[in-house]
Amino acid sequence: MAVGRETQVVACRKGQGLGLGGGIAQRGTFAKAWQNDVIAVAMSPGTRHVPRPVCEITTELRDRGINTGELVLYGGDGTPAEAPILGGGHGIAFGLEPREMDIIGGHKLAILHHGNVKQHFIYKTRFVLKRVNIPAIILSQCPVSFEDFERIGVSTRFKEGETPGKVVAIVSGIIRRESVPQEKLNEIVSKVKMCFRELA
Repeated sequence: MAVGRETQVVACRKGQGLGLGGGIAQRGTFAKAWQNDVIAVAMSPGTRHVPRPVCEITTELRDRGINTGELVLYGGDGTPAEAPILGGGHGIAFGLEPREMDIIGGHKLAILHHGNVKQHFIYKTRFVLKRVNIPAIILSQCPVSFEDFERIGVSTRFKEGETPGKVVAIVSGIIRRESVPQEKLNEIVSKVKMCFRELA
């Protein structure tokens, strides 16, 4: 419902508050914005993976007048089956449901937050961008470069690869389960606006 000229109220709830997060941003949650401009994609909630940073980022983007929906993946843990065997993994396979691919692909720009371990989230990114033709901004805790994605065949703003979707910007220093510093929120907003200028 519209509260004012700029304010939006968007329900971010999959069902009753029975699990982690009290019903807010559970697995499979899709909070739709007024327009399908930006979709913020979060990992599944769990003991280590709480989508809190993505919820804060979504709120900041909406406050800045950017229509942003939020999708919490149902199978957003682990790594894709196509990724190399990695030590220390917990045996869960990352994946996307057809509905989730449709939701992501229905937007102009995706913001992907898939965790802290570089060798996990670069393959998660490749998995998504193989299946959805969309420009994406990557949020990560540890530093990562465009070259890290290009080495495994992901298309970027600088080099065409094997994926129809491509990485167009990167923001590191987004710590899972922690609040996002205002300077990082400002950087994300700036890069979203830059990407929209390029898409226009």
